Amino acid sequence: MNKKQKINLIRIIVSAALLLILHFLPIHGVLRFISYLVPYFIIGYDVLLKAYKGIKNKQPFDESLLMAIATIGAIALALYEDGDYVEAIAVMLFYQVGEWFQSYAVGKSRKNIAELMDICPDVAFIEGENGEKEEVDPDDVEIGSIIIVSPGEKIPLDGVVVEGNSSLDTAALTGESLPRDVKENDEVVSGCININGVLKIKTTKEFGESTASKVLEMIEDASSRKSKSEDFITKFARVYTPIVVYSAIALAIIPPTILLILGQGMTYPTWIYRALTFLIISCPCALVVSIPLSFFAGIGAASRAGVLVKGSSFLEILSKTETIVFDKTGTLTKGVFDVTDIHPDLISKEELLHLAAHVERFSSHPIAVSLKNAFGNEADGCTVSDVEEISGRGVTAIVNGKKVYVGNTKLMDDIGAKWSECKGDFGTIVHVAIDGIYAGHILVSDVIKDSSIGLVKELKKYGIKKTVMLTGDKENVASKVAKTIGIDEYHSELLPQDKVSRVEQILSERTDSTRVVAFVGDGINDAPVLSRADIGIAMGAMGSDAAIEAADVVLMDDDPKKIVTAIRGSRKCLRIVYENIYFAIGIKILFLILGAFGIANMWGAVFADVGVAVLCILNAIRCLLWK
Repeated sequence: MNKKQKINLIRIIVSAALLLILHFLPIHGVLRFISYLVPYFIIGYDVLLKAYKGIKNKQPFDESLLMAIATIGAIALALYEDGDYVEAIAVMLFYQVGEWFQSYAVGKSRKNIAELMDICPDVAFIEGENGEKEEVDPDDVEIGSIIIVSPGEKIPLDGVVVEGNSSLDTAALTGESLPRDVKENDEVVSGCININGVLKIKTTKEFGESTASKVLEMIEDASSRKSKSEDFITKFARVYTPIVVYSAIALAIIPPTILLILGQGMTYPTWIYRALTFLIISCPCALVVSIPLSFFAGIGAASRAGVLVKGSSFLEILSKTETIVFDKTGTLTKGVFDVTDIHPDLISKEELLHLAAHVERFSSHPIAVSLKNAFGNEADGCTVSDVEEISGRGVTAIVNGKKVYVGNTKLMDDIGAKWSECKGDFGTIVHVAIDGIYAGHILVSDVIKDSSIGLVKELKKYGIKKTVMLTGDKENVASKVAKTIGIDEYHSELLPQDKVSRVEQILSERTDSTRVVAFVGDGINDAPVLSRADIGIAMGAMGSDAAIEAADVVLMDDDPKKIVTAIRGSRKCLRIVYENIYFAIGIKILFLILGAFGIANMWGAVFADVGVAVLCILNAIRCLLWK
């Protein structure tokens, strides 16, 4: 609770206490009137001041003006009739209770998000000339610097581990409670908490471009991007408020005038009271507060789950998604090559991998890296010399006195080695020959993510009608991946511009523009199509900066199943928004009619205004419970 909330709570308690005391004091006339004005001004001075400023700035039509007119009018009627002031002051008191509750709810959700997103450390520690830790501002750390992160500290900048191993708490970024183990040469991102070992990290980005800074920037920008529902409520309030003010004036004047002409006597006080009740009921604060709060809470809960939504407008669009188009590499697959099978002819599997890894020892090609990672024992005493790379063919080298050839079928044909077709799974085939004699081949594949299996089935549960995969990979690879995952439709061997054309074709083929098409990608070549789709979803952990910038939603841990989480949560949020809209408008219309006919009094008006607002806020807070 902040200072302002504490002061307002004290005002509420003091006013309620004075109201209770005055109720039992035997005072009358002017003294009674002046006595009741004390708690009224204590509880309502800020509302009256806001109403005055609104009139002065020629923007009078808001809930402050409605409350000011209604309560001042009720006090005037009580003075005229020497009646009860309690009802009028209680209306202002309960209005302030509702306002305090709204302020507390918004403040709490903001605090939750602030705590959740408190991922940027204020300091970084660099390695000094003597190897000691020196404290510096993260903004002053240049790319390529060595920073030291001790256990319990947050990683201040993105980089690569150059020394040490540890476990990282990534919950603030990814929503995952399971720690991630890192070692030398692993990439790490800012915002993660180092759990146990000391890490030395070589920075790859400046502080302003690091993941934690980007995440905070996205969260801050999100609040400025309003959804259609929020825009509707804003426009609705602008039109609705003057209408109800003029309606209340008409209700106070026209019916009693007609009754007076018809000889029914002076009924102006009765109709003025009804008009004042009408004004209180009509306050739109339930909608004006609860709808933005619902979206704000939804975005905060999504962030906690590792899904960054860049604005409430995108949360609303996401909830209407019916078609999802996927990139393949790095999105549905890991985007890194692994050795998935070994088929030897003359030698053992271990020896075949051993020779291939040593020939590729000095190459940085992804396939070479996968071979070296699979073997893992470079320092085994083998001698490697005369390494020669043959463009478009492969690599040759002398390993322990034997000429070893590692490459494609063209290289095998060049040396006359009779190679055999791979009968295994899909992927890239690496053939190996020793002294011109074929020794076997190794299958290297881009492995499908575990979380991609069953993804389509989960998406179908939540109303996704069509899934499409676009890839620049070969037909046989694309076919295998699509079939394994269960994708409805796929297109292979596409260039970046081809992906855009395919998405445009999908957009043009839909019969209704409200049927949202989402694109999920991670590479720099996906940025154009991420922007072109109705909503772009990027992989945040391994995705390119261009893709993350172009996307509307970012999945911080590269888990495709977080798409299901995002869609399910966005639909829950929108369902709560519509529940509040229908409930608030429905109750207000009912009580406006009852108030106009004199059935609902001031206490009914308090429920229709403050009570409905509190109920809508409580409902909106359910958006925080996004699992």
